[in-house]
Amino acid sequence: MRQSTYETDTDIQDRAILVSLVTPDIKRGPGDPEHSLQELVSLAETAGVEVLTTLTQNKESVDTKWFIGKGKVEELRALSDELGATTAIFDQELSGAQVRNLEETLDLKIIDRTQLILDIFAQRAKTREGIIQVELAQLSYLLPRLSGHGKNLSRLGGGIGTRGPGESKLETDRRHIRNRISDLKSVLDEVVRHRTLHRERRRKSGVQQVALVGYTNAGKSTLLRELTQADVYVENQLFATLDPTSRNLELPSGKEVVLTDTVGFIQNLPHDLVAAFRATLEEVCEADLVLHVIDSSSVMRDDQIAVVDSILSELGAAGKPQLMIYNKIDMCPAEEKGLFPTGGADTLAISAFNKDDLQRLRQTIQDKLSGDTRTFLLPAERGDLIALAYRTGEVLEQAVDGDYIKLTVELNKQDFEVHGHKLAAYAEQV
Repeated sequence: MRQSTYETDTDIQDRAILVSLVTPDIKRGPGDPEHSLQELVSLAETAGVEVLTTLTQNKESVDTKWFIGKGKVEELRALSDELGATTAIFDQELSGAQVRNLEETLDLKIIDRTQLILDIFAQRAKTREGIIQVELAQLSYLLPRLSGHGKNLSRLGGGIGTRGPGESKLETDRRHIRNRISDLKSVLDEVVRHRTLHRERRRKSGVQQVALVGYTNAGKSTLLRELTQADVYVENQLFATLDPTSRNLELPSGKEVVLTDTVGFIQNLPHDLVAAFRATLEEVCEADLVLHVIDSSSVMRDDQIAVVDSILSELGAAGKPQLMIYNKIDMCPAEEKGLFPTGGADTLAISAFNKDDLQRLRQTIQDKLSGDTRTFLLPAERGDLIALAYRTGEVLEQAVDGDYIKLTVELNKQDFEVHGHKLAAYAEQV
């Protein structure tokens, strides 16, 4: 019996050939196949794989048995023998039967794009919540691929190196895995409950929430660190951030809001991964303002913007107030810096390392979160209501009127709906 992936030495680096199939449907779809393959190189390197070369097959349609066609499989076999490859990584998602056929013919470990992304998440997950979310996504991906894999089953779940849900789980029957998925979902339901309670407490206290979203490696964590001096992990690699990080951000007025970093998006982000991380990504749905961070130096920035917009729509956050931040402007050629649509109130071009740009961003966030000006006449002894007014909006003016305090407060619509009515209702009784 072939040795399980889980018994291999983790010090042995995978040596991979990356394979992409280009069909007319793929050409017509969103994104560029060539860029997708380049992105696959970055993903493989992020996972610790040595990339030997890439191989592209142009074909009218997908080969149901071999995915890339029998002739191309033979070419891939000869190339892998010549280069000493141990792994073939495909840029599209493969069926269980295709994985089995390719493994038996090539004698290579076969990984597809979805499994590679899941594996990177498995490497990066540090918190209990993150580990549970990744395992749920992996098992959801593997469940429909269990039938008929036999001795290849342990390899299918292997990913790069020895990470993954584990051989012992994968060799059990479907019922066992479905039970494990059900257990993980129950744990995540509890996570959702705790997050919801936490968000409700923050909202009741009048604290506004701002969420950072964007394509992976757009610079969200760097922006969080530079804006808040947060001690967060920042690295020039894909999916450096998995677990959401929240920090207080002080605006020019002195008011503080909560700024939350979220996991980066990528084209063809596995659906199971989005579903598993939904509890985390709900921070975006609850935000008063979404900061969409864009890598302005990327040649594929327009496609990346479209990917992020699509996932936000899937999450139900498409209608949230949004500020488009063209980051990394310092890395753009001089002739491109004037090409970004930054004339409106909803766009900004910045460098996260420029203090003046960061101050402009803080001011823009404050302006976006501001709203209508309202006046409340509150009893002087009601310190709780006066404090609520200061927490909820920006107090522009305060005056003493006998036994009452007259406050002129700038409130955005959402904050007025949550807290302003409490102030207004009491003021109307005076």
